[in-house]
Amino acid sequence: MNLARIIEDHPDDAIALISRGRTTTYGALRQQVEALRSGLAAEGVTAGDHVVIVVGNKRHFVVAYLAVIGLGAVAVPLHPTSPRPELAQQATAVGAVAAIVGQMAETAWRSLQRADVPSLRFVVFCEPVQPVGAQDHGPWPSWSVTTIAEQAVAMTPIADVAPDDLVALMFTSGTAGAPRAAMLTHGNLLANLEQIRRSPEAIRSGDVVYGVLPLSHIYGLNVVLGATLAAGGTLLLVQRFDPSTFVESVSQRAITVVPGAPPMWAALAQQPEVDPAALRTIRVALTGAAKTPVEVIAALRERFGLDLAEGYGLTEASPVVTSSAGLPIRPGSVGRVVGGVELRIVDEGDDDVLLGDVGELWVRGPNVFAGYLNDPQATARVIDAQGWLHTGDLGTVDEDGYVYLVDRAKDLIIVSGFNVYPAEVEQALLLHPLVAEAVVIGVPHGQAGEAVKAYVVARNGVELDEEALIEHCQQHLARYKAPSKVLVVDELPRNLSGKVLRRQLA
Repeated sequence: MNLARIIEDHPDDAIALISRGRTTTYGALRQQVEALRSGLAAEGVTAGDHVVIVVGNKRHFVVAYLAVIGLGAVAVPLHPTSPRPELAQQATAVGAVAAIVGQMAETAWRSLQRADVPSLRFVVFCEPVQPVGAQDHGPWPSWSVTTIAEQAVAMTPIADVAPDDLVALMFTSGTAGAPRAAMLTHGNLLANLEQIRRSPEAIRSGDVVYGVLPLSHIYGLNVVLGATLAAGGTLLLVQRFDPSTFVESVSQRAITVVPGAPPMWAALAQQPEVDPAALRTIRVALTGAAKTPVEVIAALRERFGLDLAEGYGLTEASPVVTSSAGLPIRPGSVGRVVGGVELRIVDEGDDDVLLGDVGELWVRGPNVFAGYLNDPQATARVIDAQGWLHTGDLGTVDEDGYVYLVDRAKDLIIVSGFNVYPAEVEQALLLHPLVAEAVVIGVPHGQAGEAVKAYVVARNGVELDEEALIEHCQQHLARYKAPSKVLVVDELPRNLSGKVLRRQLA
């Protein structure tokens, strides 16, 4: 078995991808993947090696991802807008031997030195601003995708792997605190693809799917990319969401399936000039990654006749746990548990709660991840001896099996569907020489769902500039993780034991 085989059985002339106006058939995609797979093998990439992919929503990401995992190597998708320190930290944490880098991340990546990522052997640039070759004078040998593909002396077949072999490492703040790499296996991702395929509204071969969700996020990677390619559908790759161009794309490409996140749907609901007829080809509209306001769901139904099917998942579950797709929509609910997944809702004593009561969601199934890389203690905190994943999310279920999320047991902040853990932002703030203390919380935001807000105490009472602190964070973290508001306070509220009272700040 190998997840890379999901593109193998579709007709050569069927369109797999549309990227920047260019179509790629399944036949051409297979050839491109085989060429890059063989080029990587010629450079010594083998099964089990960790390869970083820092590419936006373009054809190059798809080719790189399938080429890497086809070797039995492990793909490590990183957000392409991440700054240099974050890229270096994450690539070092996984011991990456190679990196495939797109145009968005090229400047940051070229500034890295050997000491930043000691394990790295070479870099492949997808669209280099300046031509690169084996004689490139950067810190590592560098090639373009085309050059490395041409270097293969023989075509390398797809490797056979076991279900529990790793396929991807996805950085997540999820259920266990500060960001760490979640280990996902071929069996995990294939199991979740099969679980969501059972829905009557699942993606099928004739579908055109709108691919704006970042492929560096598990939702975009498996629910959008994986499910579309496995079904033989067509994926329109989009770099960023804009309501007007979205409507044009739906009309021109006859898009049928639109997976999105709450900020995207909220932005669409606020467009009074959109003709509902322009969206008539959409048969499935999905939302996840964060809770969608019920008023947004109601507005989309009233204005455009779109029934927004909300779901719930997390990186550690590959990711889908529940879905409303194919079910009567109940606003506020994330649907029912997908087939092949078990769900418990438990109290603080680890006993099942009564119907309708609130408890923590526990999940079990072949889609549950293998743990956190090099962190058995964190793994043991979230996966118990019986294989139950303790999600840290609180919810309830009604008599019809519909699940409702109530709150998060952790301090996790979700910005536009991306997880942000306060400790990570606080650490970045404390790197500033004039910051003595820092606490970060999530606050409601009309479009992003939540925004990051920071409270800081100045060192020795000096004056601090809010914009300078925000810019400081953006230099150390991905932009979505940086606070949008920083308040300078004399002191932070604490309890008798000295713990900061986050809820009092909120």
